[in-house]
Amino acid sequence: MGAALAASDRRDRYFDVLRAVALVRVVAYHAFGWAWAGLVFPSMGVMFGLAGTLMARSLRRPALTVLRSRVRRLLPPFWFWGVFVVGAMLVHGWMPGRQILYWIVPLGDPPGDAWGEQAWEIVWYLRTYLWFVLLSPLLLRIFRLAPLTVLSASLTPVLVLRFAWQPPDDRLGAALWDLATFLFCWLLGFAHHDGVLARLKPAAVVPPALAALACGGWYALAHQAEYGTYDLDENPLAQAFWSAGFVTLLLYAKDRFHITMPAPARHRLLDRLVTVFNARAVTIYLWHEIALVLAVPLIDVFWEVPAFEAHLPLDSQWFLFGVGWVLIAVFVLLCGWVEDVAARRKPRLLP
Repeated sequence: MGAALAASDRRDRYFDVLRAVALVRVVAYHAFGWAWAGLVFPSMGVMFGLAGTLMARSLRRPALTVLRSRVRRLLPPFWFWGVFVVGAMLVHGWMPGRQILYWIVPLGDPPGDAWGEQAWEIVWYLRTYLWFVLLSPLLLRIFRLAPLTVLSASLTPVLVLRFAWQPPDDRLGAALWDLATFLFCWLLGFAHHDGVLARLKPAAVVPPALAALACGGWYALAHQAEYGTYDLDENPLAQAFWSAGFVTLLLYAKDRFHITMPAPARHRLLDRLVTVFNARAVTIYLWHEIALVLAVPLIDVFWEVPAFEAHLPLDSQWFLFGVGWVLIAVFVLLCGWVEDVAARRKPRLLP
């Protein structure tokens, strides 16, 4: 029994690769602003789906122990990053009120000024993740009462918010929108962990998943005038349905085709990168916007060097993307150890 549990607790390389791809896509989206990026790979839906699977696995242990562990792993990297973001905003004249408490526990979007908005606007993901973690013991119990019924009904909240009840335009409303948008993906992670997906025939999974994709894609394209774009990040209903279909196919494919991704000797460097991305996922996510911001003045300095001006594509967005990743690597080396401390591991430059 102990050996079986140990085997099931080993890292799933398929999930690791998906998480790494999701992080790369997030950075690329913020560097290039591609509206179509979410249609190609809905990173946030994928990340919530993977997190739901891992949370269900963790809840084989006592719930309070799991919640303490998850919160402990999340908050110290957030605090460390927040010291720099809040400090920079204070230096530039920002003065918070009592809502600065959201910089301690991000149960709501933390306050900030326009100067630092590009850095702190990404905290919505951590806020939503934290709420899902806290709600997971209850959600998992409800899910296991009637898995397929609960999973199917989990798209109802986003429909209610869109067509029946408009939530307040504040922190509570933003939290409700994000929870409703990604609830299906989180519960889908439960379904994968519990073997619910694996027991279904393709005819019971593929057509509904394709229908969800069609619905999400149609809604995004048909409502461009209303939202100003077909970008899924601006359209919660389209995001919810597209992510639901996409993540369902990803997780079902793993179960149906028994996808495993061992680390082949010919691709040791790639495998090493996947390992680093997963061990430093919070660091990469938190610091990537700051890296992209800092890349701009750094490239401005390059223009002052004649050789760089003559031979480097300094005006290319791809060059900024590359410089951004160099700076992300620097932040991983300088700040990634906080994730080790939060996980009660020995701090290391690279995992």
